[in-house]
Amino acid sequence: MTLLDKTTVEEKSSKTKRFFKKQSKVKKNHLVEWKRSIKKNWELYLLLAPVILYFLVFHYYPLYGLQIAFKDFIATKGIMGSPWVGFKHFERFFDSYYFWRLIKNTIGIGVFTLLISFPVPIIIALLLNEVKSLRFKKFVQTVIYAPHFLSTVVVVGMLLLFLKSDGMINQVIMLFGGTPIDFISEPAWFKSIYVLSDVWQTMGWSSIIYIAALAAVDPAQHEAAMIDGASKFQRIIHINIPAIMPTIVILFILNVGSVMAIGFEKVFLMQNDLNMSASDVISTFVYRSGILEAQYSFSAAVGLFNSIINFILLIMVNRIAKKVSDTSLW
Repeated sequence: MTLLDKTTVEEKSSKTKRFFKKQSKVKKNHLVEWKRSIKKNWELYLLLAPVILYFLVFHYYPLYGLQIAFKDFIATKGIMGSPWVGFKHFERFFDSYYFWRLIKNTIGIGVFTLLISFPVPIIIALLLNEVKSLRFKKFVQTVIYAPHFLSTVVVVGMLLLFLKSDGMINQVIMLFGGTPIDFISEPAWFKSIYVLSDVWQTMGWSSIIYIAALAAVDPAQHEAAMIDGASKFQRIIHINIPAIMPTIVILFILNVGSVMAIGFEKVFLMQNDLNMSASDVISTFVYRSGILEAQYSFSAAVGLFNSIINFILLIMVNRIAKKVSDTSLW
């Protein structure tokens, strides 16, 4: 090695040492600032502690059990003692005859719910924002908020009562000379009943955040638009909607990220042997295979697959939203 080469190596090593020293100083400074922040705002951190503890105990700690999706779980041996089998359970699920039915039903209900239930709260918020009578506005809000506080069991019970063969809906159909429809047993009606009842139950509560966002719109913008001759519809399109667009984008990302997370309770309560071809989704299949049939590893693999798909959708939509509108979750 020549003298020039030795000098070059020494310079590189000294630069590396300086870089790591600088990084260690930055880390120490961050640590000192973090400690100061805790001492200064310890009351806020104390209030935050139960929330952090909740997520650690009920959301992060259970992730330890996900490894049974890659094992043949044996209860007597425990998670650590059960043998590894790799992707055996995933392959079994992908090769099964019910795979495409579950995917079609889950995506179908999820996308249908997203297309119908997502824009409705926005429309309601925009309409309520234009109501001048405070008494009428409060009355409408109370009426549309109330279904949110009904339990899923009560909502499904109401559906079964109204939609049965001799229920109120069929009585109205027969009154106009029509033929009674067995809504609950017909697979073709399942998705529509599920989604429309979900819209009825959640539209009022979901509109609250949009109403709050509209309250932050500067009235001077509307006054200037009125002076320029803009109609009420034009002001909604060019002032109100752009003002709440960041909120719309964030909520849309979150909704797309849970498009495969179809609620188990409602589907299970509405499900029967006759509508199984349209109502069988991943969550109900996981329940049957995991709880009823005790196939813990297989059901864990199916549930993990569902969560991974949701995670991928969330990442993709967030990236697209960031490029298109500069608004994203991170």
